[in-house]
Amino acid sequence: MIDLKIVRDDPDLVRTSQRTRGEDPGLVDALLDADAARRAAIVDADTLRSEQKALGKQVGKAQGEEKQALLAKGKELAEQVKAAVARQSEADAAASKAHRAISNIVAPEAPAGGEDDYIVLEHVGEPREIENAKDHLELGESLGLFDMERGAKVSGSRFYFLTGQGAFLQLGLLNMAAQKAAANGFTLMVPPVLVRPEVMEGTGFLGSHADEVYHLDKDDDLYLVGTSEVPLAGYHMDEILDLSDGPKRYAGWSTCFRREAGSYGKDTRGIIRVHQFDKVEGFIYCKPEDAEAEHRRLLGWEKDMLAAIDVPYRVIDVAGGDLGSSASRKFDCEAWVPTQNTYRELTSTSNCTTFQARRLSIRYRDENGKPQTAATLNGTLATTRWLVAILENHQQPDGSVKLPPELAKFVGTDVLTPR
Repeated sequence: MIDLKIVRDDPDLVRTSQRTRGEDPGLVDALLDADAARRAAIVDADTLRSEQKALGKQVGKAQGEEKQALLAKGKELAEQVKAAVARQSEADAAASKAHRAISNIVAPEAPAGGEDDYIVLEHVGEPREIENAKDHLELGESLGLFDMERGAKVSGSRFYFLTGQGAFLQLGLLNMAAQKAAANGFTLMVPPVLVRPEVMEGTGFLGSHADEVYHLDKDDDLYLVGTSEVPLAGYHMDEILDLSDGPKRYAGWSTCFRREAGSYGKDTRGIIRVHQFDKVEGFIYCKPEDAEAEHRRLLGWEKDMLAAIDVPYRVIDVAGGDLGSSASRKFDCEAWVPTQNTYRELTSTSNCTTFQARRLSIRYRDENGKPQTAATLNGTLATTRWLVAILENHQQPDGSVKLPPELAKFVGTDVLTPR
């Protein structure tokens, strides 16, 4: 949730943010009305409780008919208090719902617009000409790296088996990411991939993108995560952190699940857009004033990983309408995919400011010992989709794939050769 004080003090800022996202600015006025109603309900309930307390003292001193009259009045007042408390509870629920309906405030530096209104910040590397280039699916099947047909037979469309060197390639890639993260001060975590509703909702994934999430209802009421950002955000839920020595950084290695609702017929070939994949995700807790610098560091660590797989890529500043509800600003790194003649997202790093931590009640103590809401950030360090860029950019005329030296050390071979 955003800071309610900002909504009260500068509602136009929040309305502008909503417009930048392409969302309803009227939600700000709905929240202000709900907040006013909640505060009025609190005043009414407190006033009636005070009257009830004062009347109780009078009853203790009264006698005879006066006492009976006061007792009758006390009974009537008790009913009024009960009704006022119920109204307060309803007003609290309505205000909370209105509060959670508003996405994070977009950073003023982020571009306005939707998915196609990003700004390219830099290009790294030059795409090379590849004659008779094969796409990643053709390469993967000829090299015996994955099996889409049997994946579909076992689990349905957009599932796959990583086989032989394909499995080693993914494990090597993710292990390289884990080792690099650890060298940069991240604590490696293998988190649970099923989480409770309050954790999924707290990270902002049960809003407009709820149809992307797999839900185990009936007896379980648990959600399969689409990123380890979710369990890592919940790791310190309802805690006060010690950030006196700097940010807390975690790297979560997990299998991820996404329904890919609404993407029928889009990117269905190969492993670009699938229902299950593995990922190493960086996640950071820090003081709000450190969040922007940590965001730049996360981007730097992502670029270091991309340098290790030696693919051309660009960095984009994502527009407000494509941020997702939790992010204030987001940078994506998109790698060149030769057979598609375009750039495709490999990494994404988001500054969520205090939005998630406020929902999950994650705080730290300032220099005066007073609890304050922490900031959270996340960023991709490696994922299954990276195999697409690695295979296509490093393919050789004979159908083999020559791996970059740093990655090859973790895979255990320099060259992937056709079967």
